[in-house]
Amino acid sequence: MSSTDDRLAQFDASLPLAEAFTLPGSWYTDPAIAALEQDRVFARSWQLIARTDQVARPGEFVTAEVAGEPILVIRGKDGVLRAFFNVCRHHAAAVLTEPAGCAERLRCPYHGWTYALDGTLKATPEFDGVRHFDRSQHGLVPVQVATWDPFVFVNLAADPPPLMAHLAPMVEQLRPRAIEGMHFVERREYELACNWKVFVDNYLDGGYHIPFLHESLDQVLAFKEYTIENFERVCLQSSPIAPSKVDPTISAVRKGQALYYWVYPNFMVNSYEGYLDTNLVVPLGIDRMKVIFDFYFTDVSEELRALNQQSMDVGQRIQDEDHAICESVQRGLRSRAYQAGRLSVRREAGENLFHRLLAGDLGQREP
Repeated sequence: MSSTDDRLAQFDASLPLAEAFTLPGSWYTDPAIAALEQDRVFARSWQLIARTDQVARPGEFVTAEVAGEPILVIRGKDGVLRAFFNVCRHHAAAVLTEPAGCAERLRCPYHGWTYALDGTLKATPEFDGVRHFDRSQHGLVPVQVATWDPFVFVNLAADPPPLMAHLAPMVEQLRPRAIEGMHFVERREYELACNWKVFVDNYLDGGYHIPFLHESLDQVLAFKEYTIENFERVCLQSSPIAPSKVDPTISAVRKGQALYYWVYPNFMVNSYEGYLDTNLVVPLGIDRMKVIFDFYFTDVSEELRALNQQSMDVGQRIQDEDHAICESVQRGLRSRAYQAGRLSVRREAGENLFHRLLAGDLGQREP
């Protein structure tokens, strides 16, 4: 076996939780594993790329990178939302170079090849005399796109499962909270010196680290009533919220039942009463990642501006507390003293689900 196959074989996904180990440390530090993840995980799963309000009108677009590929999402003149590889069919330059905007047409800045908003090739300057060239076969290459309420997702696979099947049962469980009526307020991005899986592991440890790392959050979460429920590709962590006698700031902005959803492999939805934020975890390298926080509120009136700002600041405080520990874990994963860890049956069932799903994808062989 190759060294990569050797490393993949070090994890046994068949073990029950009470006997299971974490992923081997080498899975967080090996560039070959990271390359496999791009191809077999991120390129074959639904990835959040935009909000529907960003592409609501004809010509509005968003560009991004998914699994190392340049992607654009655009609303056509016919009202249809489409996604394409943002790669000109002539010499591979990016057709759209802005992160977002509105366009009448898609004109490559390199040699002027021009596409309609539906991806069809319309103009090829200085191309007279070229033989055996069928313009209809040289449109932008399409990508699967689908929406759920305020979110736009893409999938690079040719025939992926439906988005709603991928998100089940989160969509139905969140329906009573009417997230379609929530308003986007702000985006915050954080870069961490750790592998993307370290951040996901931290999120999925069932609140295990909260009493030790998040003093303010620990004051309002009912730790003994904290529950973890696994589904096919979704984990729900939930806890009642109790008023804090120590920190009234967090009590004012965290109310109701906390619902923390993770959707394989890298999307999180955190819901409280009147408030929701999403986290998108983006690998930037073997030991570098970015997490994108988008904040949504039911009431965005001027009267609640300060309170909403306070809520986002609480989220940032919690993120700052996670930042250092995730980077500490990454350093430890490189140590010769560490091979793999064990899992808490009470707390880390979600983390085990993540590891088993990842192992299944990485172990896939091409037909």
